[in-house]
Amino acid sequence: MPIVEITLIEGRTYEDKSRLVAAVTEAIVSSIKAPRETVRIIIREVPAHHFAAGGVLKGAPPKPS
Repeated sequence: MPIVEITLIEGRTYEDKSRLVAAVTEAIVSSIKAPRETVRIIIREVPAHHFAAGGVLKGAPPKPS
């Protein structure tokens, strides 16, 4: 049973994530011949201020209310 974990910066739509899941599932099925019903995908969404690339945070934390 292939299990794929994908971490994204939060904010993508349900439709975007649905297309991603379909494409990743198809890639797994076609590349390793895994039965489609055995493919598991976990999407983790993180706030932009919890993600950095090249030493730079991708967002600022929300302002306190």
